[in-house]
Amino acid sequence: MMTRAKTGAAAAVVRAPRGRLKKRLKASVTGWLFILPMTFGICVFTLLPIIQSLYYSFFDYNLVSRFDFVGFGNYADIFSGDPEMGKVIVNTLLFALVNIPVTLVGSYLLALLLNVNVKGIKVFRVLYYLPCTMPAIVSGIVWSYIMRYNVETPGLFNQFLAALGLPMSHFFYADNFGAVASIVLMNLWSLGGGTIIWLAQFKNIPKQLYEAAEIDGASAMRRFFSITLPMSTPMIFYNLITNFIVTLQFNGTLTFAPNNGLGNGQATYMFGLKIYHEAFRRSNMGYACALAWVLVVIVGLVTVLLFKTNKWVQYDN
Repeated sequence: MMTRAKTGAAAAVVRAPRGRLKKRLKASVTGWLFILPMTFGICVFTLLPIIQSLYYSFFDYNLVSRFDFVGFGNYADIFSGDPEMGKVIVNTLLFALVNIPVTLVGSYLLALLLNVNVKGIKVFRVLYYLPCTMPAIVSGIVWSYIMRYNVETPGLFNQFLAALGLPMSHFFYADNFGAVASIVLMNLWSLGGGTIIWLAQFKNIPKQLYEAAEIDGASAMRRFFSITLPMSTPMIFYNLITNFIVTLQFNGTLTFAPNNGLGNGQATYMFGLKIYHEAFRRSNMGYACALAWVLVVIVGLVTVLLFKTNKWVQYDN
């Protein structure tokens, strides 16, 4: 009798979790149905292309007829056999070294100016954010006209320089660092996007800290360096990583730079554009996939390095 009782109790214990599991599954059916389209989209349009690109990176694939296995040949060509890679890496590094600090500092300072309680400040916030609503292609075309270098029909900036009696600038049409600097100048147009994120961070800083600092007689500059800046470091860290990733993938020069985005003398030829150029201009999809995966590894290594050195980030706790 004792053995049967123990067996029945054990069976009841086993059935109880199974019954609860079935109830939970039935209760979550609605939720699974709602996320099913998104899950399907992620699998088909994100995970599958990622796996395909890794697979193609080991082949000499031209999208039409050639599909020959080359192993790590594409990766070897990136580091030793491609004469364009030197120029591409230099342009990308120059762009990153200038664009990331300028974008971070510019959007941060703009957010500080917009983080004041004055009448009509919401209107200025909207105005600064409006350029971010413009599609990147449209923005590139607009800036190509603004910075156009043409003696007969100069762009708006060159008309302004001519009115001041100054020589016209080549901007995007330069064959040196001036072309990259023009891209950095153009990116200032969309600082409002980063400003929104900074404003959200400022609102999360406890007001009690500022009140205590004012009671202690701290000046505005002291409050900035002792409260605002340290409490902004989590968002600085986040924006640093995201801006780094976006900068390395930048290929917006397709919409405004000459020579199919490469620029004169390949002055605007950067890593993101190199991937596009190999895949869709030269039909060298295997090599383009290898370039993309090299970029993924570089971004991953730099991101890990940033996380290893983030002791300067001041969290709330």
